[in-house]
Amino acid sequence: MSCNYAEGLSPYEHKGVLGIPEKFEAIEKLNEKCEMLARLLSESKHIVVHTGAGISTSAGIPDFRGPNGVWTLEKEGKRPSTNISFTDAKPTKTHMILKKLIDCNKIQYIVSQNIDGLHLKSGLSRKYISELHGNMFIDECSLCKRQFIRSSPVETVGKKCSGVPCASGHNGGRPCRGRLYDGVLDWEHSLPENDLLMAEWHSSIADLSICLGTTLQIIPSGNLPLETVKYGGKLVICNLQPTKHDNKADLIINYYVDDILEKIMNILHLDIPQYNEDTDLTKLASTNIVEWTINKKDVLVLEKVFKAKCKGVKKKKILIKSKRNSTETSNGIENDNCKVIKLEVKEECV
Repeated sequence: MSCNYAEGLSPYEHKGVLGIPEKFEAIEKLNEKCEMLARLLSESKHIVVHTGAGISTSAGIPDFRGPNGVWTLEKEGKRPSTNISFTDAKPTKTHMILKKLIDCNKIQYIVSQNIDGLHLKSGLSRKYISELHGNMFIDECSLCKRQFIRSSPVETVGKKCSGVPCASGHNGGRPCRGRLYDGVLDWEHSLPENDLLMAEWHSSIADLSICLGTTLQIIPSGNLPLETVKYGGKLVICNLQPTKHDNKADLIINYYVDDILEKIMNILHLDIPQYNEDTDLTKLASTNIVEWTINKKDVLVLEKVFKAKCKGVKKKKILIKSKRNSTETSNGIENDNCKVIKLEVKEECV
């Protein structure tokens, strides 16, 4: 459960701005903006989607900074009333739509801050996702760094060793003397190298980045969509709360992400697939060793694409959209002059 995961993290006071009121578009305006987003999806050639906790709330997993988020209520000495277990949680409509859009080559990559494993359960291939903060359904070897899918969520967080031997030899690979540990990051941990590289390069070569269900407060993940803008691409933000990068976005949609994407699928005349246990790799992992390691060949191929497009290209200075405040968004989330501690923004902004 999200509460158990949050309680397993080290104490950390600077969790960002909490409990900002949610905003909702009028239906007529929502429909108009969804038409605009559908047009951008059709016109763009390389699209990256950045996902946060807001895409999993309809699965019963509470977010962290929303009005009823884990950390918002924590300040009041309360806990969320809805808090499904990670084992029982199923992919939402958004997860399944993103899987479909990947399969249709409408979007090319997903960068996720989520640790709930719902992208994995949707049947999404490892080739198309960076999991920057880890995954409750993944073990990682301390030596060879290969990752393996679990049938149940890890019992610890913070990259703690389970003592279980590496499973590489069971898949026909070279035996390894390493031990498995959970791959869920704590505050002080560096982001996984290949996940971060893939996320940075995809974001840089993208002509469109779409942010779904995130206030973009955690860095560096929250700043990755700006790489798209710096190299001349467009930025779309879909979230119920204002975000720290609203003033840099080309389009903002304040509504439920499930509803936004359902409208997009209708406009594009695409069916929304249902969750299927047969394609849920956590189910397969109960009887088989299933690997979840990023393929090094995919990293090398993307590096060549990145260098071909971006090497020697001068990044554009990000011009704040003239209709929005250039120093601070209306919700009080400060912009970019903040100090960093690995995963989170310290509240020491000027």
